[in-house]
Amino acid sequence: MVCKVLNVAEKNDAARELAKVMSRGRFQRREGFSKFNKIYEFDLHILGRDCRMVMTSVSGHLLSLDFILAYKNWKNCAPGTLFTAEIRKFCPEQFQPIQRTLEREVRGCQHLILWTDGDREGENIAEEIRHVCTQVKPRIQVHRARFSEITAQSISRACSGLGMLDERVSDAVKVRQEVDLRIGCAFTRFQTMRLTRAFPSVLSDQLISYGPCQFPTLGFVVERYKQVQAFIPETFFKIKVTHEADNEKVDFNWKRLRVFNHTVCLILYQMCLRNPTARVLGTASRPKSKWRPLPLDTVELEKQASRKMRINAKETMRVAEKLYTQGYISYPRTETNIFPDSFDLSAIVRDQTGDPNWGGFATQLLARGPTPRRGNKTDNAHPPIHPTKYTSGLQDAQGQETTVEIEVAGEKFSAQGLMITARNYLDVFPYDRWSAKTIPVYHQNSTFQPTSIEMVDGETTPPSLLHEADLIALMEKHGIGEWSMV
Repeated sequence: MVCKVLNVAEKNDAARELAKVMSRGRFQRREGFSKFNKIYEFDLHILGRDCRMVMTSVSGHLLSLDFILAYKNWKNCAPGTLFTAEIRKFCPEQFQPIQRTLEREVRGCQHLILWTDGDREGENIAEEIRHVCTQVKPRIQVHRARFSEITAQSISRACSGLGMLDERVSDAVKVRQEVDLRIGCAFTRFQTMRLTRAFPSVLSDQLISYGPCQFPTLGFVVERYKQVQAFIPETFFKIKVTHEADNEKVDFNWKRLRVFNHTVCLILYQMCLRNPTARVLGTASRPKSKWRPLPLDTVELEKQASRKMRINAKETMRVAEKLYTQGYISYPRTETNIFPDSFDLSAIVRDQTGDPNWGGFATQLLARGPTPRRGNKTDNAHPPIHPTKYTSGLQDAQGQETTVEIEVAGEKFSAQGLMITARNYLDVFPYDRWSAKTIPVYHQNSTFQPTSIEMVDGETTPPSLLHEADLIALMEKHGIGEWSMV
């Protein structure tokens, strides 16, 4: 009798790529009850024997939570009763074709391997799949595959190291789901009924929703908006000194930065005009580095995509998950920004040495050995997000910074120059900028006549309204929401 194994991934794209990797492209495709979730069949030596593999998928969470029918009608129960009301778990209508596929396929299988994502949600989705399958075949042997990227090496390790579901992780998701349901529904009903009665002309047909993450996040937006509205600009004054020499223009910044009293600034300015000779108090030169980015976790990916590419978090994760399921990057939902010592970065870099655009850079990087920055976070489940078909472990950009301090009529000013000595990661990372700024050579105790001395004014400005990247950072800082669901 041929051993049959039912394999279930979290999405159809992942199922297809997993089947492609494990079968080396030799699989047969057939239809399930869901037109979006195909079935892929192939042969594989696994579990110590030759098996017929049946690979299919769900579309995220297969089951949902809701209150029983008695609590559906808002008028039949007070909002407070929802904190203790009976709830049920069920398969929504749109996912019932997937459920039927699983029930049909599991009948002829002896083993079930769960290939869902390796985060908390993935563990709970795997538990939902197991629940559906064991309702039909209670004695089926269940295995959990753990992997961080869809590559031959990673999938091979997963097949040889099959384990068990982590019930505690799945239970944590169940608790979060129930808390979200009870709090969200109770407060949504409470404030909708109360506010629609108080403001019927404005809110009579409105649902005023409440969410445990939504509400405090909205609070950040409102708080910043109120700060901007309440801001009163103040006029300030400062002195600016410029010097042109050797075809270079140098702006010297006032050490006081600025003052808010016009008369005080005017007196100091006039003193500088009466005795305009500038004396060099000192010069200093020191190495300067522009740090390369830290290894990428999910929150930083969303922030950087928002800031540098103007892509919102939802679209960023959609694209990242597509790249993951197609084998281009590792698992994109991770809290880790430290590569483990055992991680073989050299192998990733080596694959790029033949590329016409960055192959030369990859060769240089390989020669000195990839040494990525070390962050300070790990979820002990997945490595930082990294390309499985690109490079990693770049070097900081290096430069030499020169600071010149001068004195004019007792007032001190300073200027800085920068010479970039090694661009390093900037050569292949166009999203960061670091501009050189040359200044003439100044000698301590030497004097010169400034080209201009000006008194300028300006106004203080309010803080900017929050952008999406700012909100993501605040949510992470205050521990609001699941990082995988931002």
